[in-house]
Amino acid sequence: MEGQSITLKIAGKEYPLKARNPEAEQLMRLAAEDINAMLAHYNASYPDKSEIDKLAFVTLSQAVGKISAQRTAAKLASDMDALEDQLGSYLAGIEKNR
Repeated sequence: MEGQSITLKIAGKEYPLKARNPEAEQLMRLAAEDINAMLAHYNASYPDKSEIDKLAFVTLSQAVGKISAQRTAAKLASDMDALEDQLGSYLAGIEKNR
């Protein structure tokens, strides 16, 4: 994979990665910051849990957020389709009454 070589630090470990483009790099850096912030929260909330348990919590939280966003996007797409149908019917009614 071609792209910009970057290094991200997640949970104290550095990972050499490649970003396809500047936008992908920015997203990867933001994601790493988010993961580290969530991990810091779990470190404070669950100091007795193992690092792997806390990373599992982060993963679960991220997966729940992703599924929730997918459902929201699907609902919005459905609402847009319904509005488009309503608009089409409205415009057809106007055209019919000309």
